[in-house]
Amino acid sequence: QVQLVESGGGLVQPGESLRLSCLASGSIFRINTMGWYRQAPGKQRELVAAIPSGGSTTYADSVKGRFTISRDNTKNTVWLQMNSLKPEDTAVYYCNAAIKRYISDVLRDYWGQGTQVTVSS
Repeated sequence: QVQLVESGGGLVQPGESLRLSCLASGSIFRINTMGWYRQAPGKQRELVAAIPSGGSTTYADSVKGRFTISRDNTKNTVWLQMNSLKPEDTAVYYCNAAIKRYISDVLRDYWGQGTQVTVSS
């Protein structure tokens, strides 16, 4: 079993910051790309940021310069630092990871349960 557990969401005012965390646990052989997605009411889920096990990060244009994704491979953890938050950042944020549970396993996508981020004055 593999689980992704997010934390750090909440209600903030425009211009403030939040830091989301996601811990992957269970039977894990290797984690490739980890990322954050979000889904606002009435909209499709969209990629916010992604970070491979090695290589450069990817960001949605709407968050470039404000959000930073990072990870610690020794802790199977990924973070999303969100600065200068705007009302349009309001959404449920989901952690995603591509994981092999054992050496001969195929890469599978796993998702967290989601954490609500609300930006409002």
